Amino acid sequence: MKRILAALLAGTMAVTSLVGCSSEEGSTPVQGNQEVSTEDALKVALLIPGNLGDKSFYDAANNGVKKVEEELGAEVKVVEMGTDQTKWEPTVLDFSEQDWDIIISGSWDMTPIFNEIGELYPDKKYINFDTSEPEVVDNVYSMFYRTNELAFLAGSLAAIEAEEKGQNTIGFIGGMDNPGINDFLLGYIEGAQHVNKDIKVATAYAGSFVDATKGKEVAISMYNQGIDIIFQVAGQTGLGVIDAAKELDKYVIGVDSDQALAFMESDKEKAEHVVTSAIKKIDESILRAVNMHVEGTLPYGSHEVLGVAEGGVGLAKNEIYKSLVSEENQARIEAIEAQITNGEVEVSTAFGLSNEEIAARRDAVRP
Repeated sequence: MKRILAALLAGTMAVTSLVGCSSEEGSTPVQGNQEVSTEDALKVALLIPGNLGDKSFYDAANNGVKKVEEELGAEVKVVEMGTDQTKWEPTVLDFSEQDWDIIISGSWDMTPIFNEIGELYPDKKYINFDTSEPEVVDNVYSMFYRTNELAFLAGSLAAIEAEEKGQNTIGFIGGMDNPGINDFLLGYIEGAQHVNKDIKVATAYAGSFVDATKGKEVAISMYNQGIDIIFQVAGQTGLGVIDAAKELDKYVIGVDSDQALAFMESDKEKAEHVVTSAIKKIDESILRAVNMHVEGTLPYGSHEVLGVAEGGVGLAKNEIYKSLVSEENQARIEAIEAQITNGEVEVSTAFGLSNEEIAARRDAVRP
């Protein structure tokens, strides 16, 4: 709270113009519908703790705000706050001083910022679209995705595809070694073992979410070990993994949004190496939350977790998926989805486990 009071005394920081962002599909920030009446329209701001252009997490959030604009007639604005975390809190504070009705952001790091500023601005509403922290103040709504369940499906598919080729090892590349990424990892391992109890999983962490060059380097090393398919959970770093898959004629499972679809127009060959993507339905959940706000039913002051059963996560089943995965194997994946939905399969989570416990599970399946 001290840092907020200091910010108030010093004067709020003006938000600068949007930084340059990729002009590729899915990454252009919403500027607002000029036909919307600014007097009557709901005003929604998306503050991204990073940058657009990842064809994944933040682009999915941007697409969600586009849907809010198009389907609900809201006036919207998207600001890329960048990776300098010292700028995030002043930016939220600045928008809270303005006449925005809802301020949206996403990540665990935004939780304390929203909670502290939310108490200072009780008439404002805040939505955090991806945080595992359940404690929120009365005017903050937060949601989280059962990434372990999602990764279970990715691991099952990777093991099935490896099995088809007579292989026994699959890969996983995370951006950082942290609980959020390891929640994906444990689900991935368990999903693979659900198909093949003797499967091996090679794991590497790139050490960054914004270094595509590093991602490609790590992926090439892994592919050159004879691994044919890698699940990447690494933000913009993961784009380098997709580059490597295309270059070496290997395969990758994307994350957060449909990454094959994101590349379909700009680089069809690259898209054809993305077997599927493990999708957090961020765009749909943002639209759902804002629509519930409009209806007066959004449970502010609470935290919701969306999994397979709730329709919050799932694999991309586009034309590339259908062309690369046989109908028989698609049916196997659907059966596994049903097992998760009806509770027959329960997936472990990394949250609450010690670093040593996670390392033990990771090391137990290393090639």
